[in-house]
Amino acid sequence: MDKTFSWSGIKKEAKRVRWPKWKDIGTNSVEVLIFVLFFALFFVVCEFVVTFVLRAMGIGA
Repeated sequence: MDKTFSWSGIKKEAKRVRWPKWKDIGTNSVEVLIFVLFFALFFVVCEFVVTFVLRAMGIGA
């Protein structure tokens, strides 16, 4: 019988997991925040550009 789904198999598998270091978690979190902020700024600028172009064409309020 496969012991993967027994409590002992689960404990054995959990001990094999390589958990990330706190330094790696911090670095990855900063990278994600920078990525999100960059794209948020990008889409806000795109929205302003599209709005400006549409108003210049006489479309919109």
